[in-house]
Amino acid sequence: MASKNSLSLIRRNVDVHVGERVVLKANKGRKRISIREGIIEKTYPSIFVVRIDGDVTEDAGRAVSYSYCDILTNSIEVFLHKDNMKIGCM
Repeated sequence: MASKNSLSLIRRNVDVHVGERVVLKANKGRKRISIREGIIEKTYPSIFVVRIDGDVTEDAGRAVSYSYCDILTNSIEVFLHKDNMKIGCM
């Protein structure tokens, strides 16, 4: 079971990187993985919002929200674009 301390640690790690470019690797089930790039726009107590980049896909300019539990359960992986460092619970 996830502890409150690990979720707050993940939230602080995401909060530090607001405004930075990230790469999102989302597990969509049945061996389907989606990889997107975007900028962390804002953090809230339960979720954070990422503005998706790109001009080719239909997702361009779309804001997507994820919960901190998604990072904890490895439903998504968030990497900093500049140095490929994984954001989450260390």
